[in-house]
Amino acid sequence: MTRVLVVDDDPAVVRALVINLRACSYEVDAAHDGAGALRAAAARRPDVVVLDPGLPDMDGVEVIRDLRGRTRVPILVLSARHCSTEKVLALDAGADDYVTKPFGMDELMARLRAAVRRAEPAGDRGGTVVETDGFTVDLAARKVTRDGKGVRLTPTEWHLLEVLARNSGQLVTQKRLLREVWGPSYGTETNYLRVYMAQLRRKLEADPSRPRHLITEPRMGYRFEK
Repeated sequence: MTRVLVVDDDPAVVRALVINLRACSYEVDAAHDGAGALRAAAARRPDVVVLDPGLPDMDGVEVIRDLRGRTRVPILVLSARHCSTEKVLALDAGADDYVTKPFGMDELMARLRAAVRRAEPAGDRGGTVVETDGFTVDLAARKVTRDGKGVRLTPTEWHLLEVLARNSGQLVTQKRLLREVWGPSYGTETNYLRVYMAQLRRKLEADPSRPRHLITEPRMGYRFEK
């Protein structure tokens, strides 16, 4: 069973999430502050984290960074903060998705399922290895190496890179990337793409400010070049 860690200081929200997640056959653990979330993540090893960044003891962005430093599991932010800057900060820290309150339980469950799917082993998808002069992408093994060392990617970073690498040399539109990586309800959240492409460039490009392999086609999309 998939184990979910719910982190929120509002008992009513936690109770509603626990009831609905268990009704959908998830195992659920809960924490009400940042310190408790980090302890629970270390002890219980969740498959996905649902986190409200408005915690009483720590900034939620710091919790995300700490989690991301020790695990690659998907992190869904569930927040009443609607400001795009807050969303970018959370995504840049390593979150995989951002849902604003009030939220529909059906939508949240769909996004959680999508996040878990992105994190699952891909199995054999053709065994393709894509090589550049700076890094190698093993699509079957879901591994990236640079200078002989493994590169740690979040599930969303990997999925974005995978779509681009499988379409090497071709323009992949913004809308297609959003729908393939985040799900069919996405299509206009281009700030997500900017954040994650910047993260991939920092991890993979020799000069992120002048990318050679992860190319932006202004107002259209992105292209992977070997």
